[in-house]
Amino acid sequence: MNTNSVNRTDCPEVKVPFLIFFTVGIVSLAENLLVVLAVILNRNLHSPMYCFICSLAAFNTIASLTKTWENLMIVFADVGQLEKRGPSETKLDDMMDSLLCMSFVGSIFSFLAIAVDRYITIFNALRYHNIMTMQRTGGILVVIWTTCGVSAVLMVRFFDFKFIMICFVVFFIVSLAIICFLYVYMFLLARIHAKSIAALPPGGGGKGALTLTILFGAFVVCWAPFFTHLIIIMVCPLNPYCECYRSLFQLHVVLIMSHALIDPAIYAFRSAELRYTFRKMLLCSSWKLCS
Repeated sequence: MNTNSVNRTDCPEVKVPFLIFFTVGIVSLAENLLVVLAVILNRNLHSPMYCFICSLAAFNTIASLTKTWENLMIVFADVGQLEKRGPSETKLDDMMDSLLCMSFVGSIFSFLAIAVDRYITIFNALRYHNIMTMQRTGGILVVIWTTCGVSAVLMVRFFDFKFIMICFVVFFIVSLAIICFLYVYMFLLARIHAKSIAALPPGGGGKGALTLTILFGAFVVCWAPFFTHLIIIMVCPLNPYCECYRSLFQLHVVLIMSHALIDPAIYAFRSAELRYTFRKMLLCSSWKLCS
């Protein structure tokens, strides 16, 4: 049996309805914008950890907006309102790919920043406010966003080169390894310093580290299938079994979009201050009246 017949009969491409893409994109966009606004409006959330969480939500917002707009473009192209391969459409598609890459790299860097912040909170609690000042936090965020923007443009511009695709996949794997190592090291030391961590105030480093672990777990589950897809493209592009996995690409995209949908729910579930802020934003006509 040749590859083409396998692809056509045994493993047809799985199509996800546009309505699902659109709904997930719009809901996740609204949720992450709500997180960004909550951190901006509530002075109690003006801390390094919540600034990094706000940055993560902003990157998720970019991902949601990008995929929603891309799916709208596909619909317009299908009904003949857009050229599928026109010069302006190609440039716009490249821009959206750059934004999606920026969102991914930004999410990784945001997780790293939050992990380091939690480490300092737990094991350098007395010096935390001297180490993680808001000025230093702002500098870290500027570096993250600048690096993400430049790297995203370069990745999309040269993605046709196999070397760039390999670098993209290696970056994902190495980043996961670094964050996992930091988590394991953090929790091993946490067992040694259990008494001092137990003395931290509610919502302190221990709780923050657990929240980060849940967030990172959701990130891995949602993004790993997509990177497995990229690895398959490089390793076995014509193998029938690999083609079967590649036929699930639209499901992988839905998972990526779902990551932006899941994160705000985790924030709200784990943070009483965020839940309180959400209630004020959604139920009060005036922010000052509800203060």
